[in-house]
Amino acid sequence: MSSTSTPARAETGFAPAFAALCLGAVAMGISPIFVRFASASMGGAPPDVGPFASAFWRVSLCLPLLYAWMRIEERKAPKDAPRVPFSRAAVLGGLVFTGDLLVWHLAILKTTVANATFFATMAPLVVVLVVWLVLRQKVSRGTFIGLGLCLVGGAALIGESLQADPARLEGDLYGLATAFFFGLYFIVASKARKTAGAARVTFETSLITAVLLFIVTLIFESRVLPQTWAGAASLFAMSYVSHAGGQGLLSIALGSLPPVFSSLVIFLEAMAAAVFGWIILGEPLTLIQSSGGALILLGIWVARPEP
Repeated sequence: MSSTSTPARAETGFAPAFAALCLGAVAMGISPIFVRFASASMGGAPPDVGPFASAFWRVSLCLPLLYAWMRIEERKAPKDAPRVPFSRAAVLGGLVFTGDLLVWHLAILKTTVANATFFATMAPLVVVLVVWLVLRQKVSRGTFIGLGLCLVGGAALIGESLQADPARLEGDLYGLATAFFFGLYFIVASKARKTAGAARVTFETSLITAVLLFIVTLIFESRVLPQTWAGAASLFAMSYVSHAGGQGLLSIALGSLPPVFSSLVIFLEAMAAAVFGWIILGEPLTLIQSSGGALILLGIWVARPEP
């Protein structure tokens, strides 16, 4: 796996890969709103679906689309293009992503969206520590500086909305667990992209995740099917926009960009979530939050891989 001190791989070129990373961040950044809508209750009734059920539908509804994308991509790819089915890295990616979605959806529902997002932004720190201390790969000084700027920017972007409430401690811990699993996902997905295309990696990790989440849902959830059209629409939107769009574009980016740099997408997600909260929920953006967004963009520019 490449570290950020080495040039970006030339599978798609830096500019298209970075564009895919940014678009994927926007698509994933709106997922908390979809989770809230899908789990909303009407008139005191129970939630439309629980957190595990919404996570299951998130990865399963778009599987036909991901499969079609995989077949089209491999039909157009050169005959010598790598396409190892269900590699160890892809299987591990499915396991890690299952853990990520389980704790992420719990965090969204058991604490504030701001708290959940803030703790989830620790994912790039997990990636850097694993790559540097465990995998013994060199991480450039620019990466550390860029990560530091992003962390400060993320704190400024979300910090004003943080709520220190002991009643939400469980949800905050789920947010930290999300950072751990999502950080590992960047590393194993980058490894899987060396032996398969973006579509295959996205489809296979999603299929494994869907099977595991289906089992968890049957065990722990009393309501699997959405009860309202609004809940069903939220699940479809989350599956096709946040998962197929967001994770698919992330897989494309990981074919060319190092995992440490790609993990900074979590800060772009936080920016997207703040903007969507402003547009959809009417939550105002302060000067401090805007300054935090500027620091995030500066940090990503500083941490960019060599061309």
